[in-house]
Amino acid sequence: MLQLFDTAKGAVAPVQLREPGKVSMYVCGPTVYGPPHLGHGRFSLVFDVLRRYLVWTGLDVTYVSNITDIDDKIIQRAQREDRDWRDITRRCEAVWYSAMDALNVRRPDHDPHATAYVEHMVDLIRRLVERGAAYETSDGVYFLSETVDDYGLLARQPLDSLKAGARVEGIDEKRSPVDFALWKKAKPGEPSWPSPWGDGRPGWHTECVVMALDLLGDDFDLHGGGQDLAFPHHENERAQAVADGRTFARTWVHNGFVEVEGTKMSKSLGNVSNLVDLVEQYDPRAYRLLVLRSHYRSPIDVTDDSLRDAEAALARLDAFARRVAATAGLASQPRDPDVDALARFRAAMDDDLQTPAATALLFDLVRRANAALDAGDAVAAAPSAAAAGEIAAALGLDLHSEGDAAEVPSDVLGLAAERDEARAARDWPRADALRDRITAAGYVIEDTSAGTVVRPA
Repeated sequence: MLQLFDTAKGAVAPVQLREPGKVSMYVCGPTVYGPPHLGHGRFSLVFDVLRRYLVWTGLDVTYVSNITDIDDKIIQRAQREDRDWRDITRRCEAVWYSAMDALNVRRPDHDPHATAYVEHMVDLIRRLVERGAAYETSDGVYFLSETVDDYGLLARQPLDSLKAGARVEGIDEKRSPVDFALWKKAKPGEPSWPSPWGDGRPGWHTECVVMALDLLGDDFDLHGGGQDLAFPHHENERAQAVADGRTFARTWVHNGFVEVEGTKMSKSLGNVSNLVDLVEQYDPRAYRLLVLRSHYRSPIDVTDDSLRDAEAALARLDAFARRVAATAGLASQPRDPDVDALARFRAAMDDDLQTPAATALLFDLVRRANAALDAGDAVAAAPSAAAAGEIAAALGLDLHSEGDAAEVPSDVLGLAAERDEARAARDWPRADALRDRITAAGYVIEDTSAGTVVRPA
């Protein structure tokens, strides 16, 4: 049974599904006011891997990830650049999906846009006001946090502690520093929608409550996002649902931060890297492999060295895929994968998504299969090769087996794979010696971002 760290429980716990055989997932998506950064890429990859794994186990997954297309940051950019805010959101959403496609992140089953749900949000806020869980001020409507007995659950702190540590923001009419805006009354020139409290727009924390419950229903299985969203964003979502008498997410899952050169990625520090630049400058699969090599709850350090190392590792996998494709009887006929290896893969993933162990298993299978092929035993290589292919697919790692591999003998491709390993280990003398052996056999070597490509001379 799959176990994940549940932020609400503060411990790893079994994921209890609402309906056997089906999984309902909601993952907070982007606010489309600029290009996506590495943190966006990490959470997207983490939950893409989880989604793919659940599908691999045979579960029917409904995956929802929203688009926040109305927000203070969007309005501020529109005013700063004297542009229509809708033009900004359309363009930024296109950039977002272009980056996600490059990372091989599957599109959500539903990607609700906040602006399509404003009327539903107004209805929720009205109910909260009627229940005494929200109150109107001169600039909007605020949620009264103390009406939720366990407010602070996802922060793992009691309400009094949160009040003591809260920054005082907004107007003096707020009853508590942790109360948050549900509705913001419009200022001149801002986009707005009608409501009983005057024209305005919903607060960020209200959007996901309405969209998640509308598309997934009460008591849905899993709510995910980056660790920075646990509090206040996710806590404030949960509080509104509880105050409205609804049952919200069963399990809360959050991934760790991204660090750049050992420093937590932060807009205030000015070290936010553009995800679009990353996928243009590196093999996009390298970021997925980097994410897989780290446990999802641990910080991940993104550097040029770590990405280049991931590219070298991918080159070894690609060389193996080409070798399999060129080995007579290995790729053309279906082979049963190593059952024990798949069981170990499942055990690792079920144990709080231990992708580092799963990735290590993948490379071990490749080494075993290569060793059997080096010995000329394609039959012995087949189970490991089949298991490696299945695990790579389950993790969303697309291996490149295309090219002229069919015209290159398996033993020569084996030398190319060894050369990629030598280059990854910076064993340049061995890499050069292997190059000489390949060229002496009558083949041309081309070094690419995907590794050594061998072609007939």
